[in-house]
Amino acid sequence: MDATYPPFEYINETTKEFEGFDVDLMKAIAQKLGLKVEFKNVAWEGIIPGLVTHQYDCICSAMTITEERAKQVDFSDPYFIASQVIVVRADDDRIHDVKDLEGRVVGVQLGTTGDFFAEDLLKQGIHFELKKYKTTPDALLDLKNGNLDAVIIDNGIALWMAKKCPEDYKVITGNKSLTHEEYGIAVAKDNPELLKAINQALKEIKEDGTYQKIYEKWFGSS
Repeated sequence: MDATYPPFEYINETTKEFEGFDVDLMKAIAQKLGLKVEFKNVAWEGIIPGLVTHQYDCICSAMTITEERAKQVDFSDPYFIASQVIVVRADDDRIHDVKDLEGRVVGVQLGTTGDFFAEDLLKQGIHFELKKYKTTPDALLDLKNGNLDAVIIDNGIALWMAKKCPEDYKVITGNKSLTHEEYGIAVAKDNPELLKAINQALKEIKEDGTYQKIYEKWFGSS
């Protein structure tokens, strides 16, 4: 996982331990499988190549299932529904929807679905300066510091940051979700046994209430 993406995955600065929704999810899956899970922190741009070359067994990192990615890896059944949202500074009332990005400076994390969505907006004729960052926290920090007008990111981290720092950020969604996305756990294409096992464990933790407890821990009641 790319552990720079709270509340899904991050490293606790005090304990130096991996924490987050995806961390708890993988621990629960591993427990069902009778395995001990080991987490590796990997930069996003190299995370799929690392899986393909068997540097680790799977990716659980708030990764949206896309056709392009599915050409390189196999995905588990979806485990989280997400969408892209626009985040602006808490005191900024200029932006209310995607059309208001015209002429602004917009940040995204490189290689994410937020990046892809922003590129599509440019192709559709909404003109803005697009800045790409290695991590989402880097983009959010630049937004806070006034170097960006908006950031396009997944709703999970956006809502987490707006709740944690309401004096700095607010979430703009317009009249509807900008996208509908499903997160999946990625497994190398030559490892169908692991994929089958993960899907079975995922099914069991959803049925026995474990998944709901993890969800409520990080996002509250749904």
